[in-house]
Amino acid sequence: MKAAAERLVDAIDRLLAGLLAIILAALLGLVFSATLLRYVFSTGFVATEDLGIFLHTALVFLGLPLCATGPLAMRIDVATRHLGPRARAVADTASDAVTLAAALVLMLGAGKVAALIGGTSPTLGIPESWRFWPVATGGALAAVQLILMSVARRSWPTTLAIFAGGAALAGLPHLPVLLPVELPSLVACAVTCLALASGAPFVHSLIVGLAAAVPFGARLPEAAIVQQTVSGTGKFLLLAIPFFLLAGMLMNVGGLAHRLVRLASALVGHRRGGMAQATLVTNLMFSGVSGSSIADAAFGAKVLAPALVADGIKPEKAAAIVAATAVLPNIIPPSIAFLLLASATGLSVSALFEGGLIAGLILAAAMAAMLHWSADTPARPATDRRARLAALGAATPVFGLALVVFFGIRLGVATPTEAAAVASVYALVAVLGARGGRNAALAAFFQAGRETAAIGLLVASSAPLVFLLAIDGLPQALAGWVTALGGNPLAVMLVANLILLAVGGPLDVGPGILLFAPLLMPSIIAAGIDPVAFGVILTVNLMIGGLTPPVGVLVFVAAGISGLSTSAVFRAVLPLTLALIAATALMALAAALWALL
Repeated sequence: MKAAAERLVDAIDRLLAGLLAIILAALLGLVFSATLLRYVFSTGFVATEDLGIFLHTALVFLGLPLCATGPLAMRIDVATRHLGPRARAVADTASDAVTLAAALVLMLGAGKVAALIGGTSPTLGIPESWRFWPVATGGALAAVQLILMSVARRSWPTTLAIFAGGAALAGLPHLPVLLPVELPSLVACAVTCLALASGAPFVHSLIVGLAAAVPFGARLPEAAIVQQTVSGTGKFLLLAIPFFLLAGMLMNVGGLAHRLVRLASALVGHRRGGMAQATLVTNLMFSGVSGSSIADAAFGAKVLAPALVADGIKPEKAAAIVAATAVLPNIIPPSIAFLLLASATGLSVSALFEGGLIAGLILAAAMAAMLHWSADTPARPATDRRARLAALGAATPVFGLALVVFFGIRLGVATPTEAAAVASVYALVAVLGARGGRNAALAAFFQAGRETAAIGLLVASSAPLVFLLAIDGLPQALAGWVTALGGNPLAVMLVANLILLAVGGPLDVGPGILLFAPLLMPSIIAAGIDPVAFGVILTVNLMIGGLTPPVGVLVFVAAGISGLSTSAVFRAVLPLTLALIAATALMALAAALWALL
């Protein structure tokens, strides 16, 4: 019985991973073909945007079962990893019950909406209800997979407890208002925090938190939660995220990222702290392609950390350098974080990219100064001119891609989604032309499909909570509090930075942006601060949180791949973290003083 259940779990996982890769390939083909038709033949498909959003929504929600386990679940295990065996078992049972409840809420809510909604899409010619069937299917498969995993790996009493707990939580949206409160959104936040403390995945915790707020007066019944989650993925801009992820992965598996490592080593490897500076320069250059800090941290831990150790740097310091310099990819454009920020606030992507480039260079300068000051390895001989030119020539294709993407978006020639599609096809052609490129490309599509689903689910599940916060008037209340304090830009910026640094520890950059950008932006605008400048500073603050306890996702990635203690890497990364905080404080001060002029 247990062996059969385990095989079924693996079969569902493989089937969905392949399906997501196929949908991603179809999505890329659609957008790239439309881009080609637009710029070469001055024509296009009428339904490109609607079909692209439909495919992206299907990809996201069908990936729900793949994002319940592993690193893509974005669990916060600060409390659970210190528990004893018995308490940990209880927490794991509660976590699985939350996961099951979220899957059931999405499945039942989507089925209800699909049965009630009418009409036909004017561009696609398909029933509007079809948009919700991937949600119902993904929720059903996630529930089935979780039950099968419990049967395979848990005792029967534990499995029954998970099923009963999940069913009870999933029934909360069906209850009448039992205890009305003034701000039910705070109930949703509190239940979400409790679910996270049990080790439940972030996305599932948000859904259950929203469900639990219904008996307290939240105007978000089950069907409304599903409608808001689907609406959260309904922006064509979000399609740029899977394409940038795919481009970065293709560059990595195709060996083009290694060319940047050789170029960086040739340029700065002879300076004080040679390989450490080369690691910084590599991340600075690779940022323009990958757009993902976690991807760069993983790449750096596999490729750069061993080179740093070979250069005489202690292993924990090598992992710390990799983690700290991996902050840059979500700051230097193209940045997935800025795409999420633009989606959540309506800010200009090109303006955010320009501000991110400036901020990224400032942060890189601060880390370069700290690496120079703290270097404890002897300098190496400088690389000759011929070797530098050869390394530059080998890396030119990567720079060409980064420049096309950045200036295409900045000059308004292409939309972020179109530029990302071109980047993916460019990287795909480069990989397929290399030896073993076909298998490498397939692996990149499989991984990009999974990560796209994880990020998309994050956006989708955050949308109803942001909507509930708006209904409860919390952004307006916060703006009123700022006004009561006089609306001084310096005070507002100080408070906002302290909040963001505090939440950046336990929250990843994606959830932090989606939850706190809409909450803080009205106060920032009321204080007269440039919202684009604050958006950049907000992202930088949350990225620094990737280096701070208790979560510090970049430190965990670098330490985990390097096989080191996370506490040792946290201690080693402290000087670089302080340098980043100091540089961010100066940027925040400049933005606040500019608002006073």
